[in-house]
Amino acid sequence: MDRDELAGDVLVAAVRLLGCTVEADTPEGTVAVRLVEVEAYRGADDPASHSFRGRTARNGVMFGPAGHLYVYFVYGMHFCANISCLEDGEAGAVLLRAGEVESDLAVAHARRPTARRSADLARGPARLASLLGFGREHNGVDVTDPGSPVRLLAAPPIDPALVRSGPRVGVAAAHDLPWRFWVAGSAAVSQYRPGRNAPVGRL
Repeated sequence: MDRDELAGDVLVAAVRLLGCTVEADTPEGTVAVRLVEVEAYRGADDPASHSFRGRTARNGVMFGPAGHLYVYFVYGMHFCANISCLEDGEAGAVLLRAGEVESDLAVAHARRPTARRSADLARGPARLASLLGFGREHNGVDVTDPGSPVRLLAAPPIDPALVRSGPRVGVAAAHDLPWRFWVAGSAAVSQYRPGRNAPVGRL
């Protein structure tokens, strides 16, 4: 995918990523998922973002350039992955929330043997990151480089009639922003869960 397509506003980049494929080299073979759910995070105007209070050693990838993986460890349990966007020096990233497996399902199930259904293989950001084998060593990887161990493959934009938006999952700060985007009808889209101290509602 062309880096310039990710260098615009995070909301535009998030919608553009829907339908695109993330392809990763793993010990069991290549795994590819079609993105069906993402969340946008911006810099100083987004209190839910890791970059809200400025640049740190942890969140440096969010400040650009666009098209790099921002991988972090959460809850002392698992990794999550984002793709940086905006211009170099501006903080923004899109969380990869869920995807549909496009590669060999046998390889995918071998990597995530506890998944009961194929739709559950990459349903949720931790499962998606686990399936693709993401770890700390992938932080900063350029997904626009064809020779990278993780590659972002462009696809035609999703029909706007199929794009839905709503609050981000598990977010208390700025919980009312409709910055989660997903493809209507996909079984891989994760279940909405409000953040702690956020009002409970329905999409």
